[in-house]
Formats: sequence, structure tokens, C-alpha cells
Amino acid sequence: MLTLRQIEVIRAILITGTVKGAADLLGVSAPGISRVMKHTESQLGLRLFSRAHGRFAPTEEARGIFSQINEVFAKVENLQSSIDMLKRGENRVFAFASVPSIAQRVLPYAVRRLRERYPDLRMTIDQTKIEESIDYLLLRKGELVANSFKIDHPGLTCLPLGTGRVVALVPDGHELAAESRVSIYDLAKNPMIGISPSDPYGAIVARPLKDAGLPVDFIIEARFGQTVQALVRQAVGVALIDEFSVADQVLDGLKVIALKEPTTFRTYAVVNSETPRSIFAEELIELLRAEMRAVTTGV
Repeated sequence: MLTLRQIEVIRAILITGTVKGAADLLGVSAPGISRVMKHTESQLGLRLFSRAHGRFAPTEEARGIFSQINEVFAKVENLQSSIDMLKRGENRVFAFASVPSIAQRVLPYAVRRLRERYPDLRMTIDQTKIEESIDYLLLRKGELVANSFKIDHPGLTCLPLGTGRVVALVPDGHELAAESRVSIYDLAKNPMIGISPSDPYGAIVARPLKDAGLPVDFIIEARFGQTVQALVRQAVGVALIDEFSVADQVLDGLKVIALKEPTTFRTYAVVNSETPRSIFAEELIELLRAEMRAVTTGV
């Protein structure tokens, strides 16, 4: 059986008509081409070319072989083209999702960098609540979910992305707005807006209150962080929110303040344990990690 290398050499001689031309075409030495040809003809027990005045012409008995060699080589080129298209992301749709907090800043920056690497890649991006991630992945609607909560499920794998902090959010002009850091005890003296602690995300941002032994007593409970921000902007109250939700945003009418107390939480890329991850999913996970480091270190 001919090897792909032998087929490549035969085709190069067929195209150029000389050993030197074939060597130049393939970027190898002429003696190397001659050795491959001698071995190939000996292996086949058949002369493929007749030699006259330094040029090679196909023999009559080998003409049928050459037509098939051209077909094989065309298929190899099509295979390489398909591989190159896959590397660029062409003709592929990469589907994934994110919880709202990560979708505000971290995800768009990571997606921009992913597009720079794979300009032909098409994407479908969904936004899910933490509790919706399980169905999203098990039903294979997408490859991964960027999540702010570790999901304990036998069919899912949680890959660490980064560590974030819970921060305080107050309206401009508030008495705490001039502070660079604020205690949770001082923040809790004000009417508070939040997300129900029965909600997984709500539990994350309410944890500083619970850790301090303070009641989780919101005058208004909202479902999404964007609603919380809008209400604080109207000076209805103050709030706790994760730092990824408010990173690198123009927050007119709002002031983000670090808490004095420890407030960290972990984020994860959640994937289906039974589904192999594509190169795009692997790249996105690394880009999300990099963007989360940039947010938390100020880089």
C-alpha cells in the first residue's frame, strides 16, 4: 500500500516533470525524491515514469494510477481545508450561557478575545439563572455555563474560574458614598434592597449579613442585579452586589464601596460530564479566568 508521502512525491513529479522540480515543490532534497521513487517502483513492481532528457513522463500502464492519485490528493486537501476551517471556527456554532452577573463585564471581554482568535466562529449566548443551568447542560443546549455557584450534580462538572467579592452599592450623595471601605454593620443601618436569600445568587450576596449575624431584611426584593442597581440609583435604599456585575461600568448615580469584612465567593464553568469539550469551550474557560483575574486585581 502506498503511503501518503509516496503519493505526494509521485504527484509532485507528475506536476513538475523533474526530480529537482518535485524537490523544490516539496521543500526537500532531490536525492530524497529519487530514493522515494525507486522504492515506490520497486514496491509496486511497476515503472511509473519514463525518463528522457532529464524529464519524467507517465508510462502508459501507470496513467490509470495517476488519475486515482489525483483523486486521493484532492480528498487530502479537502480534509486539510476542513481542519483549517474548524480551527478558524468556520461553519461551527458554539453555544454557551452565563449567569447575569458574569454576563455584565467578564463574559463580553472574554468573547471579544475569543472572536479575535476565531474570527469565523458563530456563537449563541444564553443568559440563565443559577438554578436553570442544570437543565441547560443536561439537555445539551450548550457546552458550558459561567456560574457564580458550584452545582452539586452527578452529571455535571464544575471547573473553578475565579474568586470575586461582594461589595456595597449606595447612591451618590449618600453619607457612605465618600468612604473607600465600609463595614457591613454600618451598611445594614440603612434600608436595604436585595435578592431573596432563597435564590442561589441572592444567598451569595446576602452572606456578609448572615456571617455578621445581621438579619436579612430587605425593604424590596428583586429578581435580578440590574433591577437592584436601578433602585439604588433612585436612592430607594442601599444594596450588596457582586463585583463582577459592576466592574468597568459607567454607574451614573451609584458608588461601589468595598466591604471591610471578608466577602469572597467562587465562580465556576459548569459543563456536562459526559460531553467532550470543544477547543472553543476550553479557550473560553481560560479567557474567563483571565478576565476575572483582571477584575479582581485591577489589571
